[in-house]
Amino acid sequence: MDSQQPVSTARELLGGIAPKLLELTEQVLFGDVWERPGLSKRDRSLITVSALIALNRTEQLPFHLERGLANGLTREELVEAITHLAFYSGWPTSVSAAMIAKDVFKQDG
Repeated sequence: MDSQQPVSTARELLGGIAPKLLELTEQVLFGDVWERPGLSKRDRSLITVSALIALNRTEQLPFHLERGLANGLTREELVEAITHLAFYSGWPTSVSAAMIAKDVFKQDG
């Protein structure tokens, strides 16, 4: 996944409705936070996916699962994180995440 992918996706979702949120997404989140050297993009993806699962933010999860795969996470690592989180964020959040991952993995090939 190239660095423009998150920006173009954000632009499609937010461009016409929330221009300031789009600006913050492009410039701060993906332009600064994701580019900081303290963590690899792979690690940032694992953290982000874990937070989305724990908070039951299923709408953003497919994008970040795909981004995680592009950033070097394996399907097995993502499934292990989903399983591990069942004990910390609740069974339903992990079951929902597993179903979303199943769909993402099908699309990914």
